[in-house]
Amino acid sequence: MLPLFWEGFGTGSGLIIAIGAQNAFVLAQGVRREHHLPVALICALCDALLIAAGLAGMGATLAAAPALRQAAALGGAAFLGLYGLRAARAAWRGGGALCAADGDDGRSLKTILLLTLAVTLLNPHVYLDTVLLLGSIGGRHGDPGRWHFGAGAATASFAWFFGLALCGRLLAPLLSRPAAWRALDGFVALVMWSVAAGLLTML
Repeated sequence: MLPLFWEGFGTGSGLIIAIGAQNAFVLAQGVRREHHLPVALICALCDALLIAAGLAGMGATLAAAPALRQAAALGGAAFLGLYGLRAARAAWRGGGALCAADGDDGRSLKTILLLTLAVTLLNPHVYLDTVLLLGSIGGRHGDPGRWHFGAGAATASFAWFFGLALCGRLLAPLLSRPAAWRALDGFVALVMWSVAAGLLTML
């Protein structure tokens, strides 16, 4: 069943590597060195649980509930729009280089984990990728093949998010200048707003 594991790893990698709201958030936390490893763990665990739910048949239920998808899209767009506004305001004001150097901007672990869950679970795209796409692709392999496929996809998620968080930490010295830090905040704002706009098209 090793080929199915690597098929799942490759498919999962292709879906999660695209720049999106969740990846931008993890990268920013890695650069800040602000609870970046717990953030990566939460993102990877959420992906693994959603992949398992899709393989267990939840994808069919989600596909049959358009009202639920629309409500999730509206809520996700509102949250990402507000988070993007926060990042844009930080880019405008500047001064973020101190946060990059100190590795702490005063937010608690609980606050950061709640933000992580919101960025992850309020974005309907995560359900489309994990529950619907990976669930349907892996489900074609039957038992126990689909679970080998799912294990590969979940492994890709763990590798990506921890790699992103650690690479962000390596980038921190490069962002010691206020201008570079403002550029990062501006990038995060644009990603959040673009994803929010995409969600509104689902309504």
